[in-house]
Amino acid sequence: MGVRLLVLVVLSVALMVVDARFALLKPVRSQMSLVLMQTYWITDLPQRLYQGVASQFGSRTELAAENEKLKTENLLLQGRMQKLAALTEQNVRLRELLNSSALVNEKVEVAELIGMDPNPFTHRIIINKGERDGVVLGQPVLDARGLMGQVVELMPYTSRVLLLTDTTHSIPVQVNRNGLRAIASGTGNPERLELRHVADTADIKEGDLLVSSGLGQRFPAGYPVATVKEVIHDSGQPFAIVRAVPTAALNRSRYLLLVFSDNRTPEERANDAAQAQEAEDKRNGTLPVTPAIVPKPAFVGPPAPANLPAAAPVATPAKPATHSTRPAKPAASTTPAAKPPAGAATTTRQREE
Repeated sequence: MGVRLLVLVVLSVALMVVDARFALLKPVRSQMSLVLMQTYWITDLPQRLYQGVASQFGSRTELAAENEKLKTENLLLQGRMQKLAALTEQNVRLRELLNSSALVNEKVEVAELIGMDPNPFTHRIIINKGERDGVVLGQPVLDARGLMGQVVELMPYTSRVLLLTDTTHSIPVQVNRNGLRAIASGTGNPERLELRHVADTADIKEGDLLVSSGLGQRFPAGYPVATVKEVIHDSGQPFAIVRAVPTAALNRSRYLLLVFSDNRTPEERANDAAQAQEAEDKRNGTLPVTPAIVPKPAFVGPPAPANLPAAAPVATPAKPATHSTRPAKPAASTTPAAKPPAGAATTTRQREE
């Protein structure tokens, strides 16, 4: 046994030396590598079969999970994109409201539409401002494009608004081009208003802008109401048929403006403005100082004679003539002189004689 081991060791060392120094064993090593490769492939086949089957099942599960994850992320991104689009539209509407409120002289407050009347034959909406917010009955409501209606019902935190297109609503308007007055009434159609009792010869045509005239003492004057869409003249009828389209987006507006009208007279507005300006000047220390008016001293004439009463005023005497023995006539004074007593006059005449 030991001899065989020794022989094998010596043979192995000799083969390694020959293979390292000479190329004689290279063809033999190549042939042996082909045989060994087949052996390696056969021995490794079960392991590779196991890994292939496991990878197939694992990949299918991972792909299914990844697919579900991607679907979820896609839905979330679509929802965020829709929300972003809604926020963009909301920003546009708020900017429009901001621009429209800058053109309004009255005080305004933004309200949001929170409900609609379920009755299809009435055009009413509900907003999120009520009596606690200072809303009053009949208060005008408009959006970024024009008048929408007026408040007809109050609740503590909400209000009900009657739209212009309701069949029970009418508003006095005038043609912005020439000032022609008319009454615009609702038709029940959210896209149409009608002008009542317009003469067939009236100067009104398609495209005219109708604005509130302010004659009803409910809506302030000058707000856009509708645009004339159609004018039908019938020679056999005394009145023309005039149809108009509301300028406000009655079916689409979400944010509205409540108009708080200023009922003060022009004099009251001017007085309030002057008082506010004066208070502002006092607060800023820029109030102009009015110079004090010093009264002019009154002219004091010469002292009265000793024999005259002290209480009697004496007028300013004029310069006496050179060759006259009679005293000169006193000059006129702005202050009427009191009549001297009779005794005083007699004494003066005796002295002169």
